Amino acid sequence: MAFQGKVLAQKGASISLADTNATLLAKVESDFKAQGVPVLTTVLDVQSRQDVEQWIASTLKEFCRLDCAANIAGIVGKQLGHANLTEVDDDDWNLVMGVNVTGVLNCLRAEMKVISEGGSVVNVSSEKGVRGGAKAGAYCTSKHAVIGMSKCAALEGGPRKVRVNVVAPGGTWTPLMRSVVGDVHPPAQNALQRHGEADEVANLIVWLLGDQSSFITGAVHHVDGGLFC
Repeated sequence: MAFQGKVLAQKGASISLADTNATLLAKVESDFKAQGVPVLTTVLDVQSRQDVEQWIASTLKEFCRLDCAANIAGIVGKQLGHANLTEVDDDDWNLVMGVNVTGVLNCLRAEMKVISEGGSVVNVSSEKGVRGGAKAGAYCTSKHAVIGMSKCAALEGGPRKVRVNVVAPGGTWTPLMRSVVGDVHPPAQNALQRHGEADEVANLIVWLLGDQSSFITGAVHHVDGGLFC
């Protein structure tokens, strides 16, 4: 979240951020304001359609327009790496789907209603969104759904020249990854033989949001160090 915002702010953008983590948002807001960056932060759970719609409405009220959006919120669930599909807990399944699928839907439909003509949206899936994974049923399913949803939105946004793309990161050294594997880097199974960094994903997202990618929509962009070579 902060990486994308920093790069966009350097390009002169006003920033509207939402997250469940109030402490993190307060720090990011303070950092941006210290640099003179116009910023709005909102604490919310993307599973709430009403809260998401209020956030987008507040963004329009604050900044008068919405030119681009990146939908990044996601969780892996407590059973990733531990439960086969036959063992998946309903509560964990519903939580993963609620954040990763319904959450993206809530953001996407609120944004697509008001985004400027020629605007751009990026949704974050995963390398698990284009293949299967043992003991990763809920997460894989949710990330496949993000890709399907994004392709539909790209077709629907086309007449207004609104582009919708997907970024599919491989293993990226973030707090989410550390919550799964701990503080020791596991071996990277890709051509570059290392894990990605958050800013490497952020740079691709920012490029897709900008005018240099103006003829690209409905596509899945892998940033995974050559995982599928």
